[in-house]
Amino acid sequence: MRFLKWHASDKLAAYLDNQLSAPDRVRVEAHLAACDRCRKELTHIRVSDAAIHRLPLVSAPDGLWSAIEAAADSHPRPPHPVPGVRLTWQYTAAVFLAAMLASGYWILSRPSRPAWEVSALNGAPLAGERPLQGLGSLYTGESIETDSASRARIRVASIGSVVVEPGTLIRLVATGASEHRLALRSGAISAVISAPPRIFIVDTPAATAVDLGCEYQLQCDRDGAGALRVRSGWVALEWKGRESLVPGGASCRIYPGRGPGTPTFDDASPDFIAAVNAFDQSGQRGALNLILDRARTRDTLTLWHMLSRVNAADRIGVYERLVALAPPPASVSRHQVLALDADTLTRWREELAWIW
Repeated sequence: MRFLKWHASDKLAAYLDNQLSAPDRVRVEAHLAACDRCRKELTHIRVSDAAIHRLPLVSAPDGLWSAIEAAADSHPRPPHPVPGVRLTWQYTAAVFLAAMLASGYWILSRPSRPAWEVSALNGAPLAGERPLQGLGSLYTGESIETDSASRARIRVASIGSVVVEPGTLIRLVATGASEHRLALRSGAISAVISAPPRIFIVDTPAATAVDLGCEYQLQCDRDGAGALRVRSGWVALEWKGRESLVPGGASCRIYPGRGPGTPTFDDASPDFIAAVNAFDQSGQRGALNLILDRARTRDTLTLWHMLSRVNAADRIGVYERLVALAPPPASVSRHQVLALDADTLTRWREELAWIW
């Protein structure tokens, strides 16, 4: 039996309009990665759609439909279709013209897809597979791709901008009043955002960066390994219930299959940072002892995160080191901290944030 190869032709329009379910989108993207025919077809659809969006919306002349009806009625025709009898060319042309006008009106009157302004900073980046020269547009579902010699800037609606560094692939997932979302497949970006918390979001293969109003750099490989460095403000790194809160002046690694690591301040000692990275990767007891020994008052950022990442026996040592560096307020009890009571940990974090 000969099997026919599946193609994504019937799903490309919905993919371009970001209307597919998550499983269908993954399936289509996997197919596009291996199918040259469907990639070319997607490019044709994008080019046609972009051309249509540049056309002005005009109204048909008042007498157009009357002219069509007159043309259709100018020659007598049977009251009922007769099998085998061909319609006159005038009637066929009138029907075809009416269909074309109806289709054109539907396309032109369809609400336009949201788009962000993009610009080339260096080289020749691609925006939606179109070479970007000067200013251009990036529609939902489209990607920016830079090679080793190109960079681009994305204007994130009215809340900030993202610089796409060389060797990067990033896609505009959604944009609206409540959320602006990008998906960083690989490479690096620099973001400057001024907006309420949790409006700007960047997905990576191993974690999601949730902006809390800040400036930061985010980098990842195709397997998800990466790092976040925050220059100002705060960013939350999230993955399957695991969260790292990273303030300005701090960094956090990202691990495939495990999500965000434990944040550290960039001015911490190199051996302290190395010990934190070693603990995140292997849970070494020796690394934990070095962390507790070398921690400064400011490094309570790292210790606070470690409370929920060590086993119950080691949690006591982390708690006692935290208390020695920054005693908790009266509302925070030892028992509640060791039990990882969420409200208690939040209250202590809010107090510690003053020294972070």
